[in-house]
Amino acid sequence: MPRGAPIHGIIPRMALPHAQPLDIVNVAPLGEKLKGAVSTSLIKTERIQLLHMVLAAHQDQPQHHVSDECTIHCLEGEVELVMNGGVRKLRPGSLVLLPAGEKHSLRARTDCAVLVTLLLDRGDAAHGGGAGHRSAPGRP
Repeated sequence: MPRGAPIHGIIPRMALPHAQPLDIVNVAPLGEKLKGAVSTSLIKTERIQLLHMVLAAHQDQPQHHVSDECTIHCLEGEVELVMNGGVRKLRPGSLVLLPAGEKHSLRARTDCAVLVTLLLDRGDAAHGGGAGHRSAPGRP
């Protein structure tokens, strides 16, 4: 999925190329620039994808799953990870590992940014299901 493709139902405004191996990617807090920032896919290979997700306060990300384990790292703001087994509150610097196949959603308590790391199987995070399988229009 190129930068700018739909990410978990969020459609960013512009497409930018993914970072290449050994590129340095800045994921520092955006501060005042957070409001108005868009979600982007920073890195994508056949085996890994890093998503910089930006959610506005009180924005919910729909429930979904990915087939393998994934991490969610709160970079700024406050967000809740909602699962059938309960809610985990993430604040800046918090990171959580989700078990494979865990159905979950995100609920932004404030404007926030999270770094999501997905393990892929030939470029697919959900083997035909979940949000990890969404691709840009016209792309496989």
